[in-house]
Amino acid sequence: MAAATGKVFNDPIHGHVELNPLLVKIIDTPQFQRLRNIKQLGGGYFVYPGACHNRFEHSIGVAHLAGELAKALQSRQPELKINDRDILCVQIAGLCHDLGHGPFSHLFDGMFIPEACKGQKKWKHEDASIEMFDHLVESNNLREVMRMKPYSLDKNDEIFIKEMINGPLKDPEAAQAEWPYKGREDTKSFLYEIVSNKRNGIDVDKFDYFARDCHHLGIQNNFDHWRFIKFARVCEVQGEKQICSRDKEVGNMYNMFHTRNYLHRRAYQHRVTKSVEIMIKDAFMKANDHIKIQGSKNRKFKGKERKGKFKLSTAKNNMVAYSKLTDHLFEYILYSESKKESEEESEEEMQNESLETSEDESQEESEESKNLKGAREILKRIVSRDLYKLVGEAMEMDHPGSQRNPDAKDTWKKELTEALKAKISPDDFEVVVVTFDYGMKDKDPLAETYFYGKKHPDKPHAIEPDEVRSFLPARFFENIIRVYWKNPDKTVLNTATGLFSGWCEENRFKVLRELAP
Repeated sequence: MAAATGKVFNDPIHGHVELNPLLVKIIDTPQFQRLRNIKQLGGGYFVYPGACHNRFEHSIGVAHLAGELAKALQSRQPELKINDRDILCVQIAGLCHDLGHGPFSHLFDGMFIPEACKGQKKWKHEDASIEMFDHLVESNNLREVMRMKPYSLDKNDEIFIKEMINGPLKDPEAAQAEWPYKGREDTKSFLYEIVSNKRNGIDVDKFDYFARDCHHLGIQNNFDHWRFIKFARVCEVQGEKQICSRDKEVGNMYNMFHTRNYLHRRAYQHRVTKSVEIMIKDAFMKANDHIKIQGSKNRKFKGKERKGKFKLSTAKNNMVAYSKLTDHLFEYILYSESKKESEEESEEEMQNESLETSEDESQEESEESKNLKGAREILKRIVSRDLYKLVGEAMEMDHPGSQRNPDAKDTWKKELTEALKAKISPDDFEVVVVTFDYGMKDKDPLAETYFYGKKHPDKPHAIEPDEVRSFLPARFFENIIRVYWKNPDKTVLNTATGLFSGWCEENRFKVLRELAP
């Protein structure tokens, strides 16, 4: 591939980052620019004032690191036959891996969609990333550019890019094959570990968001991703080529997973962050049927969707509509107040405005305002800091002869909800189970990671637990159960606290935090 001049981005995390001209063409599209308006940490910005970064800069950072790791392997091991097309595809996958995120990032696909689409097929943002990538390429006529020199990317390369984002494409034949991927042969299996590593979670997506999130949160990052890239080497493990690291780097690798766990405890699952995110989710639920997003018309849809009108929860089925969903939805709902409400704040201003507003416009506005009132009231509570109150949180206690089950959280949530519903309205509270782990549930993530020695760089081996005992935590996961009080009227909060304490005692849970009004 001929050398081409790219564009330099001054990134606060990685310094001056130069990207290939094709990546710049992708960045300069409405579908990618949309990521400027989606917060990386969702509701975390309401707790950490520095956490104002967005998916846009994270995606550029991942593209940069993906290219750096691929180039390092190409230079260090020419026998791998990594070509420039491979590197470009890896960079594009890194750049586009988060195109499918909805408003407030994981709040949308992890909280809102599961509740709004109960009983439907599970959906995750990676699914939308694949569809949005196709939509971006087609609507901006980039496929022809990709086929031309100096890029020369073909249909197989597009498949490769999408497989790196979301795993093997849905193909029954490929699923049954020994090697399920189509974009590249198994001789280049290691390339699939760069952007999204399904085997052990060590990938450049985490490298960037650990560094970026810690920077904006004001939290120390103890993992050195440049050191990992420096010592990364591809070795053959049980007939498959995998990215391995030097044996002396095991401490650095555990630092990565300790950092992940710490970020979840301090920021991602922070009790106030969760309170805000539950409130935003509740507001979206109340607004779901009342906001219509214009998308493309399609006969495969029914009712209003056939004419291109989509709800918040169904916009994900149409990329034209979905591309219009960003964090601005918060302000759209918050400022959807009716004229009557506005008059209470500024009667004179509204009198002047009413002279310029037709009767039909006024009727239409007041109808939408009326429908969004419930959602609007919740968001007003957020901006006035009247947040849902934490009733308490508890952790399952260890006892002889038992083994913790990382998948038991759904059962606990159901049981505690039923216990509280006996005396309290289900609309007044929400039970949440948060998990703190190292990325592999109850397993050691480095159990699936191989290392090589200085004398034998082509002989990978696993690290024995005895060799790293000082790095290992007492357990690799914890499930914490929490109850949040939603009702602004806190007169029965004591009842909720008592019921929560009683349930914890009966079910051998240790109360970690218990708040009274």
